[in-house]
Amino acid sequence: MSYNFFDFIGNIGVLLILTTYFALQIGKITPNSILYSLLNAIGAVFVLISLYFKFNLSAFFIEFFWLLISIYGIYKNRLKQTNKQSK
Repeated sequence: MSYNFFDFIGNIGVLLILTTYFALQIGKITPNSILYSLLNAIGAVFVLISLYFKFNLSAFFIEFFWLLISIYGIYKNRLKQTNKQSK
């Protein structure tokens, strides 16, 4: 078994997602925070990069939708901040 740079990138992505979820569970971040969505999005992108080189359809689906949901969370957070600033 070989371990390539894209494997490392994918592992960093998994570590980001797991660490973010753990931080959520222990109350260090909230699910509505921009940090939560950003870390999840970055983690998903890293895993998707690794999947470009070693494709797996199931993993692609979960990470693609993980990214879309994270982007929605970022958008929702930014919209809330914009609404607060305009008041």
